[in-house]
Amino acid sequence: MRKTEKQPLPLPFPHAKIETFQANLLAWFASSHRKMPWRDKPSLYATVISEFMLQQTQFETARPYFERWITRWPDFASLAAATETEVVKSWEGLGYYNRARNLHKLATRIASMPAPPRTTTDWLSLPGVGNYTAAAITSIAFNEPAAVVDGNVIRVLARLTAQTHEFKDTTTAAKHLAPLAQKLLTRSTPGTHNQAMMELGALVCLRQKPRCLLCPVSQFCAATATDNPSNIPRFKPRPIKKLTQKRIWLLHNDKLLLHRHSPNARRLRNLYELPPAEHLLPNPAPETIIARKRRAISNQQIEETIYLATWTPPLETHIRTTPSLLWVPQPYQPTPTQKRPPPKMI
Repeated sequence: MRKTEKQPLPLPFPHAKIETFQANLLAWFASSHRKMPWRDKPSLYATVISEFMLQQTQFETARPYFERWITRWPDFASLAAATETEVVKSWEGLGYYNRARNLHKLATRIASMPAPPRTTTDWLSLPGVGNYTAAAITSIAFNEPAAVVDGNVIRVLARLTAQTHEFKDTTTAAKHLAPLAQKLLTRSTPGTHNQAMMELGALVCLRQKPRCLLCPVSQFCAATATDNPSNIPRFKPRPIKKLTQKRIWLLHNDKLLLHRHSPNARRLRNLYELPPAEHLLPNPAPETIIARKRRAISNQQIEETIYLATWTPPLETHIRTTPSLLWVPQPYQPTPTQKRPPPKMI
């Protein structure tokens, strides 16, 4: 049976009120927006760097990284001249390292052009640029009338229309809500409008406990008539994968053994971690456990157990024949009686 396609969303209020909606939104943004370094001295380069950093990263976390980045690499040419290793190292702590690699590739491409591209279509051909990023960059830097739909905007639009549909994920929701975002866009100042919509979602239309009494467009919002606007939008639960991993801590001749991920790995490409135990010590003794760590990557919850290993000649033979295993200078200087690394080093 063929699936019926969802009908385009109608405007949540009469067309004649769009200008009032826009005016209320922009007036609120003018008086209530947060100070951000890329807004203080706007430029195409600053916009691009900030948009890449703010993907999957909170504003307060990204701010100091942005300021250091702009100081070190103030334009596309200087960033293009850097090595990928330098770029990824400067990104350390922001996570999702493919963003850094794509940003480096993008800078290299733009630095080789006579002039940067100006349309969303052209930006979509560049590394790491999707629909949201292309719309954000071109609307802010070039006044292109392209509406952004990120997680914050999804929440605002879904509540304006009191969406009852359960979306598969944010990508599906963005695709469904994009036409409505475009209808509501202030075409004379699309960049400011887009920033205002995102700021509204970040400061007022919160995921939990939205501040409806402070909302400048609450009179247009259908969700205010529901029992709990926090329940909108709805997403299908994403299954959590629980994984366990045994890893080895091995020091020898003042060097620590690490495992380097493949350059073609989908995640953690070219990054270093403590080596998995299965290929070195398949059955490490429980009494050699020195730490247990938990972390999450996307929908994976990973529990890692770290084992203290002892160097042996057969182990060294295996290490030398495994290209992904490398010795690096040890990250701390142990005391004469210290047999285990400090917990913060693991």
